[in-house]
Amino acid sequence: MKLLRYLWNGLPTLGALQGSEIVRICDVAPEFQEMRQIASCGLKALSRLASRLHGAEPHLELADAKLLAPIERPGKYLGIGLNYRQHAEKFARLGLARQQQQLWFNKQTTCLAGPYDTIEPGVTEKLDYEVELGVLIGQAAKMVSYDEARAHVFGYLVVNDVTARDWMFHSPTLTVGKSFDTYGPIGPWIVTTDEIPDPHVLGVRRYVNGELRQNGNTSQLISNIWAQISYLSTAFTLEPGDILATGTPEGVGATMNPPRFLAKGDVVRCEIDNIGAIENVVA
Repeated sequence: MKLLRYLWNGLPTLGALQGSEIVRICDVAPEFQEMRQIASCGLKALSRLASRLHGAEPHLELADAKLLAPIERPGKYLGIGLNYRQHAEKFARLGLARQQQQLWFNKQTTCLAGPYDTIEPGVTEKLDYEVELGVLIGQAAKMVSYDEARAHVFGYLVVNDVTARDWMFHSPTLTVGKSFDTYGPIGPWIVTTDEIPDPHVLGVRRYVNGELRQNGNTSQLISNIWAQISYLSTAFTLEPGDILATGTPEGVGATMNPPRFLAKGDVVRCEIDNIGAIENVVA
């Protein structure tokens, strides 16, 4: 299933995409009021929802919908750094060397934005982009093994990890430069795991004004998704609705020679195979 949130009569509304139309979830399963609730319910509830959606009357054409971030503000939004080898090698030349362990940072959840929302640069002079596969946690994960990790994923989405490179290095945690308001566009919807049996074979692309800047594949991840979930859940509980941004391939603006940062009016498009695309304009 492709599950989304959209604005209807001024209120966030849950929907399921069927072709080019949206079915309103409250019409077939009124017990589900939030996407986080659906994520936490497990496979049986998801199967029940799918059966109710089958043949349901559509509510709205996708083209007429104002899409929101497909998950309400999560408890945690975590990103892993330097998780594609060539990307890591280029950042090592800038003084950010990859360590043996996974390198994680927080994106404050106030940065979340919709899949087609505008990026507000704020005070940065070095606005950069990173296309990433996003993982949405389903049932809570604590001390999960590598082999168990798959069962704790609810679905996948496209992430635009917008970054203020000058502010990123103000702190070794990277958090400030990763968390400006509007620096977290995600979407366009959540694709449930039954539609993506192997998330490690997906093409990942980034365009700026139609120019291909990043072109990678999740098969190139240094630490794959199951390793990421196992590592994090050893330290703390991953809860329903938490977002993991799994890393970005080479081609970000900071590592170009000379660097090529985003400017006013630039159109940034992120695509991932079998999921879709999000597109954001720099204000």
